[in-house]
Amino acid sequence: MTDPTNRRRRSRLLTLGAVTGALALTAAGVGVAQAAASPPPLAFVAATTAVTAERYDYDGDIYLSLDLGLHVVAGKDPFEIWAKRAGYDKPITAERLVVQNGKKKKVALPAGTVTDFYGLKDFTTISFADESGAKVAEYKTTFCGNGWGSARTRPDAPATNPYPTGCNGYNPFTLGAVWGVQAGWNAQVPDQPDYAPGKPAFDLAPGKYTATATVNPVYRELFGIPQGSASATIGVTVVDADEGGEEAALTKARKVEPAAAPPAEGEHALHAGEGDASRQVSSYLPEFRAPAKRPATLKAAPASGPKPDLKSLPAWGITLSDEDGKWYVNFGATVWNAGTSPLLVDGFRRTGTDLMDAYQYFFDAKGNQVGSKEAGTMEWDPREGHKHWHFTDFAQYNLLSSDQKLAVRSGKEAFCLANTDAVDYTIAGAKWRPENTSLETSCGADTVVAVREVLDIGNGDTYSQDRPGQSFEITDLPNGTYYIQVLANPEKKLAELSTTNNTALREIILGGTPEARTLTVPPVHGLDG
Repeated sequence: MTDPTNRRRRSRLLTLGAVTGALALTAAGVGVAQAAASPPPLAFVAATTAVTAERYDYDGDIYLSLDLGLHVVAGKDPFEIWAKRAGYDKPITAERLVVQNGKKKKVALPAGTVTDFYGLKDFTTISFADESGAKVAEYKTTFCGNGWGSARTRPDAPATNPYPTGCNGYNPFTLGAVWGVQAGWNAQVPDQPDYAPGKPAFDLAPGKYTATATVNPVYRELFGIPQGSASATIGVTVVDADEGGEEAALTKARKVEPAAAPPAEGEHALHAGEGDASRQVSSYLPEFRAPAKRPATLKAAPASGPKPDLKSLPAWGITLSDEDGKWYVNFGATVWNAGTSPLLVDGFRRTGTDLMDAYQYFFDAKGNQVGSKEAGTMEWDPREGHKHWHFTDFAQYNLLSSDQKLAVRSGKEAFCLANTDAVDYTIAGAKWRPENTSLETSCGADTVVAVREVLDIGNGDTYSQDRPGQSFEITDLPNGTYYIQVLANPEKKLAELSTTNNTALREIILGGTPEARTLTVPPVHGLDG
């Protein structure tokens, strides 16, 4: 079971190592590409032959700042994988998009190469040997290709990269993903073991090592990686870092988990800078800028044409906590847009107040605005950890009794909309690289007169309910079966394609004694998330 954290999901994650590796490869990769008359479909590259890894000890919590500088580079065509499951009780299938005779086609990948939404399973084998030549560690890593640490590796490569910025496999109810490396671009290859709950972080004692990284044969043959360049050897020097130094503080702030881990702290909103108008996405992207004034004349929502479709996923990451003698059920909840249009809501401030009037806008197939309607309100939330505008009536969370009658209602009913989770990037119109992925850029400062909030096609918005008033207090509830209800668009103030898919239920079972409550969460659709 994946536990939700106490902050919202973030998709934008950038590490110092990723930047350094990408820049190093830009120079190295150009030479590789130019030297080859016809570059292979996928090349495996080490940006350097020697690295220094700093080892930090934070009160017994060891963190090894390791970056081997491993990358793959796509050839004359993009490297692109589509992974999808038809339902939660169905296996994940994956296809590679290839170009043959100038035409694109999808080719199925062998069963077992993709078993989750973190990427290609066991893509790379990485081993470490000490100075005597004795092997001290060996493991396999997953690869998806998506990430921020990418760059062009040859002058003729396309100027932009269309692929998502993360693998986003942590949401147990993800339905579809797209992974890719733009033609002539690089993608960083994870170099630390996949995350496992309860397993200590990877560590090496101070000293000198030789790391050998090899693309496993099934992928080498499948993707046309030349055998002679499918392996790399890197000298690694591990040193104890100065914990009190500036570099240590920087590294700690940018600490990330291995590629297949649940999102690390850096992936969630740290709430730094919220309320800072200079950081709003609307300040540098006109498409996120609300009009100067509210619509003078409202046009009815069109009877047909593109519209959003809000779907609720079952609650996940469900845990039980005891705080000051009271018991709470904590959970994560995701509502996503499975429709044919983004959900776009503009708020216009009532002068001198902390309230905005909200309007939903509608577009035709060409993206032209064709209608608008009133959609409730937005309210300013001044609390620490918020400090942004919340759109009301987006979702509601209820704990229902076994006969599905209301037992407890969550106090969380207003939201800053952001694209925090890639739920299904294989549906038509899905936006693979949304800009409004973080709270500090999406939901406005207290000095604004208007704000725009967007939930794009294929993307979900996840909140973790783990604070009193948001999580369910169950101190006085009797033992038995209950259901966590995630309800989207509860007042039906938003127009969408369908409202029949707005509710999701997740069964939980409360037990134990008043002093020691217990929680059992049966799988749903065969998933334990």
